[in-house]
Amino acid sequence: MTFHQVDHPLLVIPGSIEVSDDVLFANASPSQSHMSKGFTETFGNSIKMFRQVLVTERGQPIITAGSGTLGWDMIACNLTEPGDEVLVLHSGYFGQSFADCFEAYGVKVTQLKASVGQCPSREELSEALKSKKYKIVTVTHVDTSTGVLSDPRMVTDVVREVSTDTLVALDGVCSVGSEEIRMDEWSLDIVMCASQKGLGVPPGLCLVCVSERAIHAVETRKSKINSYFASWLNWLPVMRGYEQGKPVYFATPPVQLICALHTSLKAITSRPIEERWTKHKQASTDFKEFITNELGLKQVPNDSSIAANGMTAIYFPDGISASDIIPRLLEQGIIVAGGLHKDIKDKYFRVGHMGISVTDTTTRHDLEKVKEAIRNAFKAAGYVNPNTKTTAN
Repeated sequence: MTFHQVDHPLLVIPGSIEVSDDVLFANASPSQSHMSKGFTETFGNSIKMFRQVLVTERGQPIITAGSGTLGWDMIACNLTEPGDEVLVLHSGYFGQSFADCFEAYGVKVTQLKASVGQCPSREELSEALKSKKYKIVTVTHVDTSTGVLSDPRMVTDVVREVSTDTLVALDGVCSVGSEEIRMDEWSLDIVMCASQKGLGVPPGLCLVCVSERAIHAVETRKSKINSYFASWLNWLPVMRGYEQGKPVYFATPPVQLICALHTSLKAITSRPIEERWTKHKQASTDFKEFITNELGLKQVPNDSSIAANGMTAIYFPDGISASDIIPRLLEQGIIVAGGLHKDIKDKYFRVGHMGISVTDTTTRHDLEKVKEAIRNAFKAAGYVNPNTKTTAN
């Protein structure tokens, strides 16, 4: 049976993203028992393939129903206890939200905040770690509100130099599947993400991968975990069981979403993961050159070296606002995202370029459609590129 999804506007926000016909069809798979042999194999293989995406042999995946936000709760409730100190590296909206989550569990949070368009420096991180003992350092790999790309390798290097017992947690919600991540090599203790961005699956799955150090920290904590559903002590036997072909019950998994994840991961891991990272980087470079060179627009990240490969955050030029551009894009069948960061909320918009919009250049040509629509929208709004003194065309 050949399945094709219905025509619809092209979704190029920084998540959720477009999904392939095969993934969407898998998401509509018939009902089956979550304890059946077939599903056990599907779930077990998904756990194994997720390791490949993160380039880890030792990490333990935990895949549950939920959004990326659940990943914050899991990290906070499993790895911290009331009164613990946590350092949150803040490069936008989601650093603040991660800090709020920790505080809900009675954790003392210090935020190392960067100005809009930047991320904390190596020197700032080193100084912060020398001032206090932290249980965890968190880093948002790509903050979706700004499009800023942080460097997890730098973070783990500094932590290992200055505070060897501190765990490093990577919020990879907007980076897993589109940015380079090497969990073992970079000594990351936790990587968390969700299904609806770089992995190219409908929303509804929270995916976390936990190092041996982090599991030991959970198993030897002094106080009881202050959550039932989010407790890794409840989920670890389940994940290990499914991977071994012996299903274990704690809570019913979202069977159809796991089937969709399996289909997507099978496609992703059919090629070396480095090829996927390269395609995202090439697409990002091409799109950003279009924004900067052809249109003369400024991006939110202050430097190209800290600009994400899975999205672009673009300032509106003087005299142009969201109401001039976003509705005109929608009229052309293109859905982008408005601003999110409170300090610049009305001054910019965001375009996602992840998953099949990047990897399938044979049949889809998504980014060419997006560029053409943006050209038309700015031209219709009367925008003139200051570098060429001609209207966008």
